[in-house]
Amino acid sequence: MPKPLEATIEIAAPPERVWAVLTDLKRMPEFSPNTVRMMPLGAVRAGTWTINLNHDTYYYPTTSRIVRFEPDRAFAFRMNENRTIWSYLLEATDSGTRLTERRDIPHGVRKPVRIMIATFLGGEEQFETRLIAGMSETLSKIKSAAER
Repeated sequence: MPKPLEATIEIAAPPERVWAVLTDLKRMPEFSPNTVRMMPLGAVRAGTWTINLNHDTYYYPTTSRIVRFEPDRAFAFRMNENRTIWSYLLEATDSGTRLTERRDIPHGVRKPVRIMIATFLGGEEQFETRLIAGMSETLSKIKSAAER
């Protein structure tokens, strides 16, 4: 059964700088090893839809909707195909910002998506291991961009 996943990094930049980098969604392919394209349909805010192209063994399109948008604090979007919620929490620290990325599955994953993961993406355990590695890579690249 899919489980919540999480990765955290310390960034030597204030939350507002990290927020500016994180919410420039057209830059997501620069950070995420699985994102080929992320196109917001309008201004980035709660309720905005995005069209995405991803790659993990195969290329596959997805859509998402921003479900949380609290400037300099929290950002989240729900993937429509599998109902997962990807979130980012920004916490001010003495040296900058602690950024946490999470993947939650509050309503479980539909059977067709689980079959696709098992058939095309190596199964849930392998897929989640790659997701965790991708989250760490994403946070590291956001850190580099925010600290420049």
